[in-house]
Amino acid sequence: MLFDAFKAVILGIVEGLTEFLPVSSTGHLLLLEHFLGFDDDAFGKTFVVLIQLGAILAILSIYFQRLLAIAVGALSDAAPRRFILGVLIAFLPAAVIGALLHGFIKGVLFNVWIVCISLIVGGGVLLWIDRLNLKPRYHEATDLPLLTYLYIGFAQCLAMIPGVSRSGATIVSAMLLGADKRAAAEFSFYLAMPTMAGAFAYDLYKTHAQISSANTLLIAVGFATSFVCGWIVVKTFLGYVSRHGFMLFAWWRLIVGALGIAGLMLGWTWK
Repeated sequence: MLFDAFKAVILGIVEGLTEFLPVSSTGHLLLLEHFLGFDDDAFGKTFVVLIQLGAILAILSIYFQRLLAIAVGALSDAAPRRFILGVLIAFLPAAVIGALLHGFIKGVLFNVWIVCISLIVGGGVLLWIDRLNLKPRYHEATDLPLLTYLYIGFAQCLAMIPGVSRSGATIVSAMLLGADKRAAAEFSFYLAMPTMAGAFAYDLYKTHAQISSANTLLIAVGFATSFVCGWIVVKTFLGYVSRHGFMLFAWWRLIVGALGIAGLMLGWTWK
């Protein structure tokens, strides 16, 4: 029980810290599940789904006032209505493709080798995007053209490959389409809300049978740590990338991917 609580804390921390960073929370969780021995447990798979709710509530608690202002403004102003439409347009590709390919994604793509390779490739992409001399045309997440929102939505679908990173795919695509770093990162937050909520609801529907009252404490521990860590990341991420870019996250991905491959080749697990 003590070791299960330890794993719950670790997985909750990792979910909260990585969900909104361009490093792939799913990839990190899959690696931890594999190396800590949670991947052979039916509840372990359900637990990873449930702790995502902590990260979802973290971003909703921070953005509540802004979301309320957008909702109220939409009653009388075309600009907020246009932004809501843009978020829905960006969400649509992931909703459709995720539902159609859910079995393939979970059964085939959720592979730790794929995770490690995707982490390394994604790290290279972040190094590349950080060195480009881009000329941003949009400085607010709410000002992007509707077609740009759609393109970002299709780019987000790449994150169905674990290790790619949902936030990484949306940020990189938004920057290539003319957004500055802060606007790209902030739109990734807005898009995360319906995307994560939809994925959570669908996964919960698929795995609810494994939930029991005996696991309540572990769920509570993982949820709480995920919420706190997610809250800290959302509060600090925009300011950090505006000043420093993505170099830190790029090297983190490269190191974790390389260590993961080394661990897989050596057959190391802690069970």
